[in-house]
Amino acid sequence: MKKLQLKAPAKVNYRLDVLGKRTDGYHDLRMVMQRVDLCDDVDIELNQTAGIRVICGSEGVPDGPGNIAWRAADALVKLSGRQVGINISIKKRIPVAAGLGGGSSDAASVLMGVNELLELDLSEQRLMEIGVKLGADVPFFIFKKPALAEGIGDLLTPLEQVPLLWIVLVNPGIHVSTAWVYQNLQLTNKGQRDKIPRSYGTVDDVCSLLANDLEPVTIARFPLLRELKELLLAAGARGSLMSGSGSTVFGVFADEATARQAASQIAKERRWFAVAVRTI
Repeated sequence: MKKLQLKAPAKVNYRLDVLGKRTDGYHDLRMVMQRVDLCDDVDIELNQTAGIRVICGSEGVPDGPGNIAWRAADALVKLSGRQVGINISIKKRIPVAAGLGGGSSDAASVLMGVNELLELDLSEQRLMEIGVKLGADVPFFIFKKPALAEGIGDLLTPLEQVPLLWIVLVNPGIHVSTAWVYQNLQLTNKGQRDKIPRSYGTVDDVCSLLANDLEPVTIARFPLLRELKELLLAAGARGSLMSGSGSTVFGVFADEATARQAASQIAKERRWFAVAVRTI
């Protein structure tokens, strides 16, 4: 039986601008995104019994057809026109409903893995077109580069230069519904938006970019997240921001030692999920 073992990385948003609501119900976005080396483990195996089976066993993540990874596999099986059996096992390391893109990354890994196992030879661009129908962040994980994402997240431009950074992710165990955040977002006309650079030479260059239009909505409901930002800054972060729709808050650090010390201290004192990661 053919089998693949894949790593599905998390992401952070250095920038998230909501530009407006579209007629199809989605929002036009402008985001700067980068992957980090906190990864789910995704195992994909072909077998002789037709059907798709997804096992995760993580609280808050459905097995079977309710899982976005199942829908990713189903899309490619239907495209292939073949009767095949696919077993998918996901070991979650990325917090769930946390603004880190874990589900979208799992789906992207399944698209890329099933494409390889079934020898479909679909291009990266075609996989991204399929992926955006599953979730707005899925194309970014197929793209595999730090990027400026526009549209609903499907228009991707690679960043020319971004320094490797140490980042501390802190999640207090609050599950935030992305749909709820967007439903409660009060869109305002901010006029002409500043132009986003394509190149960043230093940690401070990246920190100067940090902004998230969704942050005020989530913090208004969960004021604890403001405390997380303050904790990270007090621990030596050069900048701090909520990632995506939350509830993860991240801090950008200048060096590995300070990042690891901050993560260890926060995890010990608060018993929250806190980990130092590198960008990829």
